[in-house]
Amino acid sequence: MLRKLTPYLFVAPLIAFIAVFTYIPIIASINLSFREWNFLSPDMPLVGFDNYRQLLASRDFWNSLRVTTVFAAVSVPLRLGLALVIANYLKRETLTSRVLRGAMFLPYVTSTVSIAVVFSWVFATDYGIANAVLAWLGFGKLPWLQDPQLALWVLIFVNTWKQLGYDIVIYIAGLQAVPQELYDAASVDGGRRFQVFRRVTVPLVMPTTYFLLVISVIEAFQIFTIISVMTHGGPAGATDVLVHMLYRVGFNLFEIGTGSALAVLLFILLIALSLVKSQIVGRRVHYEA
Repeated sequence: MLRKLTPYLFVAPLIAFIAVFTYIPIIASINLSFREWNFLSPDMPLVGFDNYRQLLASRDFWNSLRVTTVFAAVSVPLRLGLALVIANYLKRETLTSRVLRGAMFLPYVTSTVSIAVVFSWVFATDYGIANAVLAWLGFGKLPWLQDPQLALWVLIFVNTWKQLGYDIVIYIAGLQAVPQELYDAASVDGGRRFQVFRRVTVPLVMPTTYFLLVISVIEAFQIFTIISVMTHGGPAGATDVLVHMLYRVGFNLFEIGTGSALAVLLFILLIALSLVKSQIVGRRVHYEA
């Protein structure tokens, strides 16, 4: 009997950890999304779908959804495209490649708050390095983080710079698994470098691309720290993504029911996006060369 229970006893702590910090908060959030609560009141009356109706009628919600969609639609393809090209050059086991891999991976393991603070200085209007470079080239200053037309693009740049190293390392692992015989056969057939990259490399790293696509989209829809430090969702809501709105509604306005409803909608949205990706991209992924 004890022998049969031994495997379950080994995984019990992990299951308990996941249940306490993942599943129970999800269930609690779903429950709170149908109630009205402000953190202080002992009463949590049921309000049905009022929190969802209030969100769907809110201009702030649709603005946050639009900003988050633009952020994901630009940053994810940019990250994956740059990572694949750079990884293709760094896949060889040379000293230079190893040093460059480490240098490019460094931002990924650096504190996100520290990176956001440093880039706040870099893009400061009066004393930032970005405007100093523009002045040296003969251009005027730009209000990088105060202009609604520029702020989101600055955040996309910063997030891409931070996350790029992780994508490169994963792509290098995928590229090194591609059999060298396929490249040799393509070379014998007279394939040029770009043709080999497009017709051999890209299809054979589709499993890696699919994995990074799923992870990157989830990360893009959960972006918070960089925005909270650099722009606080401004100017004029131009960078107020869904998670930042959730924080603002839940922990600044103390509308826990509305914030929980927004968390549930974000959860449903990510599940729906994952299903769409599995139907559109997943069917084109082949795991054998």
